Amino acid sequence: MAQIDLTRRTKIVATIGPATESPERIRELIQAGATTFRLNFSHGDHSEHAERIATIRQVAHELGAHIGILQDLQGPKIRLGRFEEGPITLAKGDQFALTAKQVRCNQTVATVTYDKLAEEVSAGSRILLDDGRVEMKVERVDAVDPTLHCSVTVPGVLSNNKGVNFPDVQLSVRALTTKDRQDLAFGLQQGVDWVALSFVRNPSDMQEIRELIRKHGYTTPVVAKIEKFEAIDQIDAILPLCDGVMVARGDLGVEMPAEEVPLLQKDLIHKANSLGIPIITATQMLDSMASSPRPTRAEVSDVANAILDGTDAVMLSNETAVGDFPVEAVETMATIARRIERDYPQRPIDTHLPSTIPNAISGAVSSIARQLNAAAILPLTKSGATAHNVSKFRPSTPILAITSEVNVARKLQLVWGV
Repeated sequence: MAQIDLTRRTKIVATIGPATESPERIRELIQAGATTFRLNFSHGDHSEHAERIATIRQVAHELGAHIGILQDLQGPKIRLGRFEEGPITLAKGDQFALTAKQVRCNQTVATVTYDKLAEEVSAGSRILLDDGRVEMKVERVDAVDPTLHCSVTVPGVLSNNKGVNFPDVQLSVRALTTKDRQDLAFGLQQGVDWVALSFVRNPSDMQEIRELIRKHGYTTPVVAKIEKFEAIDQIDAILPLCDGVMVARGDLGVEMPAEEVPLLQKDLIHKANSLGIPIITATQMLDSMASSPRPTRAEVSDVANAILDGTDAVMLSNETAVGDFPVEAVETMATIARRIERDYPQRPIDTHLPSTIPNAISGAVSSIARQLNAAAILPLTKSGATAHNVSKFRPSTPILAITSEVNVARKLQLVWGV
């Protein structure tokens, strides 16, 4: 049976992929400290994900562990087409065309998977490709063709299916695609514990997925992935509609200047803490460990600072999905969390929670446990709300939730300290 780690309050989300889908690897990840597994629906088909879900459930059962599963929907990621003759290299000043038509991608033109490309992108707009590694400026728009004629401003290499971002443009693309709806229905039937909605832009995106989940007959909680600049402008309206939030720093770093992302991360964590919403800090946290058994000093500081900021969970992506050292990455994250929490325990958060009886009781329980130096707080919970409420106040005392519902125990694996 897996032992409960009372010395670590921060949760760890590990992405399952080709490097970690075997029962042996999943067992090692759980034993190393992973509490929730993320399934990235940008890759793989339903049969692959069904097999991974079954493996996670079986291994967790064998270990006597309650492990959450987070379904991460792909969202409307706009991408290039396929280059028939392999990757191309673009120099500064090169002329390049991006078109909504299906063409043979080559050194001068590429298909973009967005039909309204020429309708919504205007001359002078910036276009970032492959997470900003290549940048172009739109010089002319041909609405009839429909094609954007661009000039390369940041040179680099382009290859098949690379992402395309339009940081200066508010596109009309919907957050839930047809694929997402199909994937969501599948995930709900499989009993995933959380659903993450990618590229959230506004409150209506959250309302749409919550209504869709309700129509399917489920109450599965939703994590809003904040990775679009439009979402930042409406964050105060989005947060109350979500059950959790993720700071998706990869796409955020493309949508806005990289130096803005740390400030945004701190602000989002503070707001989520104030509202009592679990928050995940994600992307490139231990990126070098995809190919190295040890992290860089900067990566250690990155994880530590997210914990000091008050994040509920830290997440690993490529490090565990396709990396060479997935177990070591989880162990490293757990070690950092324990060390930081030992000398810098979370201070009670200045919350802006409603003045309700549950919140008043939870706040009082946290305070009393601290004053009495209690060994643990043991909330009895049917839905998980009681344990979650106590967690909102970040007590220094361990929280041991007692529930008769297995799915509730799994959901709580994304909540700080429980």
